[in-house]
Amino acid sequence: MERSSGKPQQSRLCLLASLSAMFWFLIFYLHFMAIGHGPVTIPEQSDPLLPMTSSAHLISGTDIVHQPKQSVSFDSMPSNMQIPAKTFPFTRALQTIENKSDPCGGRYIYVHELPPRFNDDMLKECKRLSLWTNMCKFIINEGLGPPLENIEGVFSSTGWYATNQFAVDVIFRNRMKQYECLTKDSSIAAAVFVPFYAGFDISRYLWGYNMSVRDSASLALVEWLEKRPEWKVMGGRDHFLVAGRITWDFRRLTEAESDWGNKLLFLPAAKNMSMLVVESSPWNANDFGIPYPTYFHPAKDADVFLWQDRMRKLKRKWLFSFAGAPRPGNPKSIRGQIIGQCRNSEVCKLLECDFGESKCHSPSSIMQMFQSSLFCLQPQGDSYTRRSAFDSMLAGCIPVFFHPGSAYTQYTWHLPRNYSRYSVFIPEEDIRVGKISIQERLSRISPEEVNTMREEVINLIPRLVYADPRSRLETLKDAFDVSVDAIIDKVTKLRKDIIQGHNVSDFIEENSWKYALLDEGQRTVGPHEWDPFFSKPKDANKS
Repeated sequence: MERSSGKPQQSRLCLLASLSAMFWFLIFYLHFMAIGHGPVTIPEQSDPLLPMTSSAHLISGTDIVHQPKQSVSFDSMPSNMQIPAKTFPFTRALQTIENKSDPCGGRYIYVHELPPRFNDDMLKECKRLSLWTNMCKFIINEGLGPPLENIEGVFSSTGWYATNQFAVDVIFRNRMKQYECLTKDSSIAAAVFVPFYAGFDISRYLWGYNMSVRDSASLALVEWLEKRPEWKVMGGRDHFLVAGRITWDFRRLTEAESDWGNKLLFLPAAKNMSMLVVESSPWNANDFGIPYPTYFHPAKDADVFLWQDRMRKLKRKWLFSFAGAPRPGNPKSIRGQIIGQCRNSEVCKLLECDFGESKCHSPSSIMQMFQSSLFCLQPQGDSYTRRSAFDSMLAGCIPVFFHPGSAYTQYTWHLPRNYSRYSVFIPEEDIRVGKISIQERLSRISPEEVNTMREEVINLIPRLVYADPRSRLETLKDAFDVSVDAIIDKVTKLRKDIIQGHNVSDFIEENSWKYALLDEGQRTVGPHEWDPFFSKPKDANKS
C-alpha cells in the first residue's frame, strides 16, 4: 500500500515544481523584456557640467519638421518628466533651466573660437576699416574710443568716450568676454555667439570693390561654421552674431557689381542665424535691431544713477530741437520742412550739419543742445534710424519720430511697446504736405504729461547704453544684457516649439515687423495701422 501510493504523490510534486519554475521564468522574461524596450531617459543630474550618458543625435531642418506632434509643453511639464535626448540634442541645455541652484541655468553662452581673420586681424589693419574715417583711434579702450574732455561740463566725470557709431562689433564682443555665464560645453549652451566683425568686414569694401571681394569673408565664415558640430545641432538656429551697421549693408539684392553691400544676410545659412544690427529690415526675420552706441559707457551702477538724477534736474529752455542736415536729393525726405519749421520758431534750437567743420561733429555741442530741450526731432536719416535718437534719450530729451521704422518696429527688445509712454509720433506725410505745425502739436502736451514722458525716457537709459567692457554693472541691465537675454529667450522658445511640434508654416516673412509687435501668446498677424509705411519696395529706404 505504502509503495503503491508513493508514485502518484511524487508525480504531483514534480508537476508543482515544474509549474513553479515556469511561473518564475515568465516573470523574469517579461521583466527583462520591459527593460529592453522601455523609454530612454536622461538620468537626473545635479551638476549641469556632467557629461551626458547617452549620445546626442544631430538633427537637421528636415528632422525637426517631422518631430512627433504629441508632446508636452515645458511650461506645464512635471519636473520629473524626462525628454528623449537622442531625439533632441539640446535637452541638456533646457534641463539647466530646472537647476535652481545654478545661477547660470538656462543662460549659458558658448562662443566660437574663430580664426583671427574674422575679427582680430581686421583691427590690426584699422586704417582700412573705413574709407572716410581712420578707425584706429576708435577701437582703443575696448572699442569705446578716446575719452572725451569735459571742458564745458556737459558730461559727468567718468564714462564718456568719443565712440564711433559703427563700433558695436568690437564693443559687443568685449562685453561678451565679461559675460558671467560663458561655457566651453556647447551642449548646455542656451545660445552660441559668433564673434565675426561683420560690420568692420563690409566697411572695408563698400566703395571700389567687386562682389567677390565684398562676399569673400561671409562665404568663408559660413563654410567654417557649417563644418562645426555645434552648428549641426540646430542648423545654426541657435547661433547669433553682431554687426554695428544697418541691415542694408548686408542685403545686396542683385548680382550687379553696382549694387550696394554684400549678401551675408541672404545666404541660406545666415537665414538660420540671428544677426543683431543697429537697424533691421521690416521685411526679414533673421535680423534684430539693437541700439547705436552713445558716448556714455558706465563702469558701475552709481555712474548711471548719478547721470539720471542730473538729467531729471535740468532746466530745459527749448521746447524742441533738431540736429541734422537737409536731404535735397531725396524727394521723400521731410528734413527740409523740419528745418524750415525750426528756423521759424522762437522755441526751437537748430544745429545745422554739413560735411565741413560743424558743431554737429562735437559731442559736447550735441549733448548740450539735447539737454536743454524738452523734445528732440528724429526724422529718418539716410535710412530709417539715427544714432541721434539714442544720444537725445541719453540726455533725457523726449524723441519725436515721424516713421514707425525709426524706432517702434526696430528696437522692440529695448523700448516699450506702448510708444506713447516715451515718445511723440507725427506721421511724416502730415509734415510733407504742411498739415501740422510741430510747435503747435508739442505745445498741446501738458507739463504733467511732459514730466511723465521724460521720466520714462530717463528710466530707459540703462538699457540703451553699452557699459564699459572692462567692468560689469551689478544690478542694472545694459543694452548688451538686454540683447543677450532676448536671444536666449528666442532660442529657448524655438526649442520648446520644436518639442511641442508647433507648426510655423503660416509665418509670413514679409510681415516680420508685425510679429515683433504681437502680444504674448499671439502667433498670427493681420492688418495694422502702420501698413502704409511699409508698403514701399524693399530698397526704397536705403538712400
